[in-house]
Amino acid sequence: MAPYLTLMTPEAPQRKYDLREVFNGLRYIVRSGAPWRMLPNDLPPWHAVYEQTQRWVHSGVFENIAHDLREVLRIAQGRKPQPTAAIVDSRTLQSTPESGHRAGYDGAKRRRGSKVHQAVDTLGHLLALCVTAADEHLRPCAGGAVGGQGAGSDG
Repeated sequence: MAPYLTLMTPEAPQRKYDLREVFNGLRYIVRSGAPWRMLPNDLPPWHAVYEQTQRWVHSGVFENIAHDLREVLRIAQGRKPQPTAAIVDSRTLQSTPESGHRAGYDGAKRRRGSKVHQAVDTLGHLLALCVTAADEHLRPCAGGAVGGQGAGSDG
């Protein structure tokens, strides 16, 4: 018997909504940019989709999906699963007045907002992403975000 089945008891609350439908609700929100409460009635209620999404985010499900997808795409293109080189870049996104204390001023671009630092492999697949205030430099993100990958040939 699988070890996780021993944790299940008959008194445990059962799932009300199919996880596929919950995921479809999340896809709708991401695609449309609609507020959570504007989820259509043919999908599960917004709070069920929101709560499950928060569980997925906190457990790192989306990072694992991106990692696995990147490896599959690299293998399909005849490359090694793990990249040996990374390209690091950043861009400043202009803020709104509501962003308040999170926004910084990027003197080089003359913009107030947030700076998005990203690392991609040579095929353009995302390796890491870090968002800071615009006045921050890459240095705070570089240590953990890139994962110690340096320059080299991409196998």
